[in-house]
Amino acid sequence: QVQLVESGGGLVQAGGSLRLSCAASGRTFSNSAVGWFRQAPGKERAFVAGINRSGGTTVYADSVKGRFTISRDNAKNTVYLQMNSLKPEDTAVYYCAARRVDYITGATNSLDYDYWGQGTQVTVSS
Repeated sequence: QVQLVESGGGLVQAGGSLRLSCAASGRTFSNSAVGWFRQAPGKERAFVAGINRSGGTTVYADSVKGRFTISRDNAKNTVYLQMNSLKPEDTAVYYCAARRVDYITGATNSLDYDYWGQGTQVTVSS
């Protein structure tokens, strides 16, 4: 079992930056691939970024490539999402999710993930 807690959300102006953290408990977290998703009001939950167990493989949605960076520190049981050059359309609740497997390739659907955090709100003002 893995429990996930997101933090770092907030209100930021367009062009600004935020770093989200996903802290995990559970001894299997270091063996898990992890993803970030987001859900804006009235929209479906969408994949943002993902990282494999070692951190050697990352994947991004086209909408955030070049602006967001996912990373992890397995010693701290934490995954990060560095978000730069934020846009109003990035406004959403951001969720961290973990898989029972260690690979991330192809895992862009919420159904690919087994554990979820409660989410953290990110609001980007224009």
